[in-house]
Amino acid sequence: MEEKKTGEKKTVLIVEDEKNIVDILRFNLEKAGYETLEAYDGETGLRLAVERDPDLILLDVMLPKLDGFQVCRSLRDQGSAVPILMLTAREEETDKVTGLELGADDYITKPFSMRELMARIRANMRRSALQPPAEEMEAGAGLEINTAAYQVTKGGRAIDLTQREYELLTFLASHPGKVYSRIDLMEQVWNYDYVGDDVRTVDVAVRRLREKIEDDPANPGYILTRRGVGYYFKG
Repeated sequence: MEEKKTGEKKTVLIVEDEKNIVDILRFNLEKAGYETLEAYDGETGLRLAVERDPDLILLDVMLPKLDGFQVCRSLRDQGSAVPILMLTAREEETDKVTGLELGADDYITKPFSMRELMARIRANMRRSALQPPAEEMEAGAGLEINTAAYQVTKGGRAIDLTQREYELLTFLASHPGKVYSRIDLMEQVWNYDYVGDDVRTVDVAVRRLREKIEDDPANPGYILTRRGVGYYFKG
């Protein structure tokens, strides 16, 4: 896949089966300067995601052929790190957590304000501006972060992380020993100026990250919890 040239428009893939919602999203995204791709079922959405390599995917949960959870799981299983923002019409906490557990970066519940959605799109598009300048960062005990290649290795073995997991790890590792609350992390890593119930997203991201980098996720050695305060990286 060719890298986009500087100044080239970012592309958002909309996977949504309600045409009126697609039309509204396309209009607002194009007005904001994005290119768009559209798919009205999960099967087509998955194919376009693989073939066209968008910069972000707006992925509805309830879709024909393949639902949003299946599409998300398939993309992550294939090693795709594209930011995925799940759209759901349901308020159940289990739907939100399921999407995050499968590797989605974010979720938003319908009906949503276009202002809020665009803010989340911008936030999820950004690569963390807080990454350290060094190309190699020794994170301790065999864990290494190559910030030039956006790659994490442990004991010489590459670890597949989503963009958000990578940014969370890099942020914490670049401030060893400093404890960050969930709200701090939503602001610094997710780039959100508002949080609400979204702090649950942090817990899921930490749990997924621990499952990938820790020898024993139940007794972590890298990302630790300071009970009642937040998370920190053990330097």
